[in-house]
Amino acid sequence: MRGLPAEMTDGFAEFGLSGAPGTDAFWAAAGAPVSVPAEDGGWRTLFLWRGPEAIIGFESWSQPVPLRRWGASDCWYAEVRMPARLRVTYRFLVGDETYADPLNPVAAGGDRSIAATPDAPAQPHWPAVGADGVLPVPLARIRWAGGRLGGRRTVRIHPAGGGGPVVLLLDGDDWLYLHPAMTAFDSAVAAGDLPPVTLVFLPARDRVAEFACRPDLWEAVRDELLPLVARSGTPADPGRLVVAGQSLGGLSALYAALEFPELVSRVACQSGSFWWTPDALDRADPLGGPVGGAVADRLRGRPDLSGLRIAFDVGEHERRMLPHCELTETLTRQAGATVRVSRSASGHDRAGWRHALLRDVAWALG
Repeated sequence: MRGLPAEMTDGFAEFGLSGAPGTDAFWAAAGAPVSVPAEDGGWRTLFLWRGPEAIIGFESWSQPVPLRRWGASDCWYAEVRMPARLRVTYRFLVGDETYADPLNPVAAGGDRSIAATPDAPAQPHWPAVGADGVLPVPLARIRWAGGRLGGRRTVRIHPAGGGGPVVLLLDGDDWLYLHPAMTAFDSAVAAGDLPPVTLVFLPARDRVAEFACRPDLWEAVRDELLPLVARSGTPADPGRLVVAGQSLGGLSALYAALEFPELVSRVACQSGSFWWTPDALDRADPLGGPVGGAVADRLRGRPDLSGLRIAFDVGEHERRMLPHCELTETLTRQAGATVRVSRSASGHDRAGWRHALLRDVAWALG
């Protein structure tokens, strides 16, 4: 990663921008990050920022990248080397404040944006929503309080296409407020790419405590949440359940299929945290423990997973995650499950998992 040489006299012409950086004419023509091919493969991508000194923070894929100032202008810039096929969430960091890219119409919430290299696959059904956009929120909701998990949380419910099998979205608030899952599922159902489903957006209060390999969450889902969904008046079939989870949520989804097979037999798992062991977070390097972690140990016992239908996806740029995921995928198939494996054009990043979420929920429903 490097900045453009300050002695350049043609500004950013190779990125399709004319005029002197920092002028009104320049900013009127500037837009979202622009990529040009790199000589040795991949892409050189130009990021622009108008304002005080800042750095770019990327979601998992890269260390922060400082911006350079163009002369005495208000134009700050960085040329970032990106690999082929990458979609990444980023934000501008100014002191303790974070900002979405005001030049980029594709945001993830109010303080993050999404960039994609030109060769990154399209994500059908996911609309471009700016940082000022307000995502639709399902009208139906459940107040879930007390019980095994304690505390209170609001669980939103949306019958896409009139409702059907329940799709339990772990980390539900991310899919409500950062990424427009409700709109995307509606679009996929309307296009015939997905059967009608009922989305249940389950927010996490303590991800590590709830998504680690413990039974509390899944006992509560079985005995408390799904009965509430059935009584909510929203069209739903809780007897046909798909669990969709990412990262620690993906770990929890497979754990549920192992330990609660009567409840969970269809899973869409993106970048599951299969490095997890009970002491993983006490290590200096949580991913440096045994490959496949605690779930691989459980799978080596060859449980009967013949009733499980599970789609695995992981970002192709998650180099350290791949061994953990590949072993888990293999052992799950050897235990009799029907398995689908794919790789997304991303790092450990929800922006890269979006297409896999729709595709794999549809596949899990058969």
